[in-house]
Amino acid sequence: MRRLWRRACTAAVAATVVMAAATGCSSDSDDASGQTTLRVIVNITPNLTEQYWNTLFDGYEKTHPGVTVKLELTGTISAAAKLTQDLAAGDPPDIAQQITPTKENASLFADLSDQDWVKDTPLVDQYAIDGKRYLVGVGVQIQSLVFYSKAAFAKAGLTATDIKTLDQFSDAMGKLKAAGYAPLQTAGQWVPGGQFTLVADSGVLTADADWYAKRKAGSVSFAGSDYEKYLSRYKNWISQGYLEKSALGLTYADGQTNFLNGKSAMYVMGSFFVPAADTAKKSDDIGVFTMPTDGAYPSGQVGNIANPYVVANASKHKAEAIEFVKWLTTDPTAIESQLAADGNLRKGFTYKMSSLGTAVQQILDGSPSVLVKAGERQPISGYSGELNTQVQSLFSNASAQQVAAGLDKWWNSQK
Repeated sequence: MRRLWRRACTAAVAATVVMAAATGCSSDSDDASGQTTLRVIVNITPNLTEQYWNTLFDGYEKTHPGVTVKLELTGTISAAAKLTQDLAAGDPPDIAQQITPTKENASLFADLSDQDWVKDTPLVDQYAIDGKRYLVGVGVQIQSLVFYSKAAFAKAGLTATDIKTLDQFSDAMGKLKAAGYAPLQTAGQWVPGGQFTLVADSGVLTADADWYAKRKAGSVSFAGSDYEKYLSRYKNWISQGYLEKSALGLTYADGQTNFLNGKSAMYVMGSFFVPAADTAKKSDDIGVFTMPTDGAYPSGQVGNIANPYVVANASKHKAEAIEFVKWLTTDPTAIESQLAADGNLRKGFTYKMSSLGTAVQQILDGSPSVLVKAGERQPISGYSGELNTQVQSLFSNASAQQVAAGLDKWWNSQK
């Protein structure tokens, strides 16, 4: 996200400079009539559209006539990139969505630990930093999922419940290719790294949930680990044509459309895919199974907090911003709207689900754990971007060994 600090502030992006600036600069977000305007940065996605957010915010404004909620569009960059830019420029927002605070930047955000309602929000303590709660969310998102075309499986003679190991998964892709399908849908942008993470983390983190904490401590490495084995699997899928190299030219939305239109047979993606299938009226034609692994089955579900929010410490309207975040994460109508919009889940809350959504809920209910990479288990900053770059290199000439070594080299260079 792009954060603009006032011109009087230095425009450095280093965390220490930005944090210092965060306490010294802010912009006026009130209009002449005395109306409080809360500026909110969100990620726009195929499910969470600009129209969706504005409609959600309208619901708050109707019951809080003194407040206007202004959606801050990020353009072609992420919410995190926009926040960084805006903070550096001295023009902080009041609230940001899809930001995960770290020890290094936690002082940029309001400590919500003294808010009694916070303790009842999902996964809040898993994301705490040194016991302090900066991040609150609406629900839980699970991601170790393989969606599949029922028609493709029938044509290839496959039964989803028989696929529990990666050998069986690879065999299924071979049969799907022989039946005339692109076996596994991917795309460009962030998708290759994201999908690889869901495949690999399901196995690695089920076996050792502290793997990333150990990597930060230097006691494990990517090279020679199970991650390298999963990279070898992924490279083999590319070599076999199970993942099409040309797919890197697609956007995330294009890849999703290909799967929905039956051009591919399987799609590794999170629970947030369900609303897209529902909207396309394809949910009854699509099945889902939990991620096959080379280890325990079923594995834990790689997951995270859904629709998380932070309040900027530099907000001129911190109290009003906290009250708005409270509404977003505790009001039943607001919660159910956000859960349904992105296919997320929360204990004690139900909404009308399709057959596909119900199947995902059943997978969560049967999962031995939700694997959350947060707190001490959170990878270092920039890791997901570097992983995506490295995984994409597998589509050209890089080997699994080179990628694993490259990840270690990059990680070690960040100290």
